[in-house]
Amino acid sequence: MYQSHFGLNELPFSLTPNTALFHALPPHLEAIQTTLAALEMGEGIIQISGEVGTGKTLVCRMLINQLPEPFELAYLPTPAANGHELRLALARELAIQAEEDNTALTERLQHALITRKAVGKTVVVLLDEAQALPDDALEALRLLGNLETEHEKLLHIVLLAQPELDQRLSQHHMRQLRQRITFRACLRPLDFAETVSYIEFRLGSAGCEHVLFELAQYREIWKASQGIPRLINQLCHKALIAACSSNTQLVGRKEVLMAVKDTLGARQPKWTYPVLWGWH
Repeated sequence: MYQSHFGLNELPFSLTPNTALFHALPPHLEAIQTTLAALEMGEGIIQISGEVGTGKTLVCRMLINQLPEPFELAYLPTPAANGHELRLALARELAIQAEEDNTALTERLQHALITRKAVGKTVVVLLDEAQALPDDALEALRLLGNLETEHEKLLHIVLLAQPELDQRLSQHHMRQLRQRITFRACLRPLDFAETVSYIEFRLGSAGCEHVLFELAQYREIWKASQGIPRLINQLCHKALIAACSSNTQLVGRKEVLMAVKDTLGARQPKWTYPVLWGWH
């Protein structure tokens, strides 16, 4: 690719979430700090919301890496098809023998959580793509969140979800779960200064030692991506490919426009421009 052309140690804009390339910008740092603080305070259910591509999975991995010692992690990356499957998935994460009966399974889960609490351990469930859970799985979460001693919760639940979950929680029949979500964090898009910082951090982490983008190109990337990190990655990656193919050491306007035209979801310029470099 363009790695050797620009003297990079690795590809800086891979779409695979990489905690080594995590840049502690305000939206992501606030979500992590809010969640960790809520867990330390013993809150039951916490929600992290964000549009597609804003970095929920990377935040999730950072939380996994930063969970303090007393917490035991149960990570559920795939939405369950129903409430029973959700309980089974949690049981597997906690190495608990599965039961076909929901009541018996819940009793086993409660016993396991009490046993862990007795030795100073508290279980945290990180549940990704929570907006895809059906209603009965969300109800199962609410009931699991009710498991507690006289003084504290036995289980802490962190929901990572797209804004569609908020729409569902606003419905009348979801009011009990809605009221139990005590802390929320929202991953907003990056502003212009954050976008520049994000790109430069990733380039620097990949070993870049000279300027590749000028301020005007940063602004074009920010406008086209609307501050969404995943789109920023795609645009920068394609612009660097174009610059490498043109055998230039600086990404210019032409290369950025080529990347914008080739990227679904990017905001296109209001004016048209000719097809360049054979991209359609």
